[in-house]
Amino acid sequence: MSQKRELKVAAIQQTCSNDKATSLATSERLVREAASNGAQLVVLQELHATLYFCQNEDTAVFELAEPIPGPTSDRLGALAAELGIVLVGSIFERRMNGVYHNTAVVFETDGSLAGLYRKMHIPDDPGFYEKFYFTPGDAIFNDGRNGFTPIRTSVGSLGVLVCWDQWYPEAARLMALAGAEILIYPTAIGWDVTDEADEQSRQLEAWVTVQRGHAVANNLPVIAPNRVGIEPHPEGLGDGIRFWGNSFVCGPQGEFLARANETDECVLYATIDRERSENIRRIWPHFRDRRIDAYGDILKRVRD
Repeated sequence: MSQKRELKVAAIQQTCSNDKATSLATSERLVREAASNGAQLVVLQELHATLYFCQNEDTAVFELAEPIPGPTSDRLGALAAELGIVLVGSIFERRMNGVYHNTAVVFETDGSLAGLYRKMHIPDDPGFYEKFYFTPGDAIFNDGRNGFTPIRTSVGSLGVLVCWDQWYPEAARLMALAGAEILIYPTAIGWDVTDEADEQSRQLEAWVTVQRGHAVANNLPVIAPNRVGIEPHPEGLGDGIRFWGNSFVCGPQGEFLARANETDECVLYATIDRERSENIRRIWPHFRDRRIDAYGDILKRVRD
């Protein structure tokens, strides 16, 4: 059975709580709203079940981690099955003692786990101390698949990446080369509230522009949900992070299909034309003209 040309998608932009049950209830409410309005693919933001806990380093936070399958994955899978949607969620995964991942999970319309992606690029910046918490995803899975492998679902092959991954063109290109039909970037990014307005504007526009660039370079639509709200520093050592929202969906030429504001919790809807990528690639043949014979040095840390 062939797929319909149009796919209605939804990106969830939400605030989060220090109580996991409260945050998950918010996620579920917004997912239900999206499904009731016809969304077939619903994407939640990064670490939507908790506050963004990486502002400091605290071993007690590891208590928030869960195995997969586990309580949160079971809940998200059941929700996908009930609503008949493909659902992309986020879990702080406990893989084994001492090994934790920032993991995106994708559930099929019957609630089964279609696949998962463990964040590959892990930042360690002021206010974003993720290397303390997360082990990088596997570059090669046990079954031989590359870590940048799309997850195949009934709504298409999803190139799921996570937040810091969005700054790396290599990740997007590898997903595209493996047949991804949509690039998806669940995100948690915001401003130091003390930054000047001009600096905040530059950071936001860089974030939007680089992802639109991945859409253009790979002729693929992009879905990028981000959180909103001010989350205080856990130890009161600073003013915290103001998450800048601006969740968006763009088409394969980088054109905005939908964009949220920087303050409001919302369900962002867009309709993706499944045939546009093929049509655009016929007139902008980036993949045909790649000089794969000349790119060997991309595997070096520095070109001497």
